[in-house]
Amino acid sequence: MSIYDIGIFGGDLRQVYMTMSFLSKGYRVATYNIYEAIEGKKSRISNSPSLDKIHLQASSLVTDSNYSAVNTLNELFESCTVLIGPIPLSRDQLTITAKNKIASDMTIAHIAYLLKEHHILIGGDIPPPLTELCNSKNINYYDLIKDDKIAILNAIATAEGTIMEAIQSSDRNLHGSNCLVLGYGRCAKVLAHKLKALDSYVTITARRREQLAEAEAYGLQTISLSDLKQSLHSFHFIINTIPALILDKECLALVDPQTTLIDISSAPGGIDFNYAKERNLKAKLCLGLPGIVSPKTTSDILVKEIVAKIKEFGV
Repeated sequence: MSIYDIGIFGGDLRQVYMTMSFLSKGYRVATYNIYEAIEGKKSRISNSPSLDKIHLQASSLVTDSNYSAVNTLNELFESCTVLIGPIPLSRDQLTITAKNKIASDMTIAHIAYLLKEHHILIGGDIPPPLTELCNSKNINYYDLIKDDKIAILNAIATAEGTIMEAIQSSDRNLHGSNCLVLGYGRCAKVLAHKLKALDSYVTITARRREQLAEAEAYGLQTISLSDLKQSLHSFHFIINTIPALILDKECLALVDPQTTLIDISSAPGGIDFNYAKERNLKAKLCLGLPGIVSPKTTSDILVKEIVAKIKEFGV
């Protein structure tokens, strides 16, 4: 019998807020190697009133009889039924994503070794070896990234974070600027409409004709990817959402030196960052924006859907 209902490991501030939220709902929660604020330690991000508040809230967990910070991943898996990892669960398909220093047992291989039939594994973008293992052993799992509702709501935080990064990285207003968004998936759609609402002139480039047609229907300018090079020089902001190398050396050679480039696609991104550095272009890969700009809102979304899912699993 599990000592705790929920075990949370790795991740960022979202996992801290999730821990506090689950406890407030009466769940027994154990954590391992989640963001250091949970232990009441001083965060690496200093001089932030919001983080000070988190520290105060997190420090109260030490006296909560329903909470424990365990010492190993093995201890967490032995004492919990529902196991919640970060989003994504892994960036390199080997180690578990974590803001803290990676512990030696924080690996995908170790999770595979520890998983048992009574477990429920929850995380974002769960690597195929783990999903295959779960399917073969009848272990329930829930991939947060593949939940359309979560992905769409998460896109809001990603879009706001992207706009924040663009403003901080440039010496010009978004208002009246020419913005190029590469791709027209969930994040790109939300981002494009928010940029337009800020009175930017937004252009979409995508592979599929139906994506370009949809963008046009919403009043956005469009360029086919095959014609992109002809227009690259004219944009003040270029934001990539396509998880493939699109802006290679040949493309970046055509970009104005004053252009701000933001990449929010999966690592390693769709920009040749080495060449961008050679050209002294302002190019930045921005990963995990929801956990940076709105961990509280994002965690609220996740907790609501996770609670519904574990009830569906009969826990």
